[in-house]
Amino acid sequence: MNPHAFDQAIALTATGDGQYAGATSPAYANMVGPFGGITAATVLNAVLLHPALLGEPLSLTVNFCAAVADGAFSVSAQPVRTNRSTQHWVMAITQPNAEGVAETVLTASAVTAARRETWSVDDEPMPAVPAPARLSTYTVPSPVEWIQRYEMRPIEGAIPHTWDGSGSDSLSRLWMRDAQPRALDLCGLAALADVFFPRVWLRRATRVPAGTVSLTVYFHAGSVQLAECGHGWVLGQARAQAFRNGFFDQTAQLWNEAGHLLATSHQVVYYKE
Repeated sequence: MNPHAFDQAIALTATGDGQYAGATSPAYANMVGPFGGITAATVLNAVLLHPALLGEPLSLTVNFCAAVADGAFSVSAQPVRTNRSTQHWVMAITQPNAEGVAETVLTASAVTAARRETWSVDDEPMPAVPAPARLSTYTVPSPVEWIQRYEMRPIEGAIPHTWDGSGSDSLSRLWMRDAQPRALDLCGLAALADVFFPRVWLRRATRVPAGTVSLTVYFHAGSVQLAECGHGWVLGQARAQAFRNGFFDQTAQLWNEAGHLLATSHQVVYYKE
């Protein structure tokens, strides 16, 4: 059986101590380079593959320094400090430029931890929304390939069909999962945190150039809880908080069908008039 397209896209080959080789996947191509969520999942995978790993991810921050070019790249992942229950990581992706000199196209950091059972509660309840079965699958009007890798059923705030400048809100809610069945895991969750189209498109109903500058994902669920989700639906909610001087921020929450908060994210996005 062939590996899932997602697993092929984030696959890495160890080339040294904390050094890995990878390549972009046409299945997750974006307008320029790969889908940001697949790139975030790839650097997280480098951490998860490292033999010195302690625990599981608590947070992941990815800074997109430049567009990742189609083709091969190198990933580094190094633990810079290990405490009793937490571990701190720095990561990077490099690619050769036209002269063959390696250039950094992405920097990242992560915190992993050995989780233990404690008092726990979700203070951000899942909103009351229709069940996925009551909604129709939405075909996103977009030529980019990575969109085809996900099944999406929007509840509100779908991508505009008419770009007429009439937008008034930046809130989106939708059910989502891999189009080809795949059990949810930490890398898959990191990618799902970035499936939301730029909030400026919804707020303005105007399609302007936009791209993520920095993305942080906070993991509230570990691998055991994610395994219980299987190929189930994830409810995603995203909204912006401020648009100013060419940048806006975007928050997102991801719940499973049982209403448990799996992850939250925050990103800052560049946009152009």
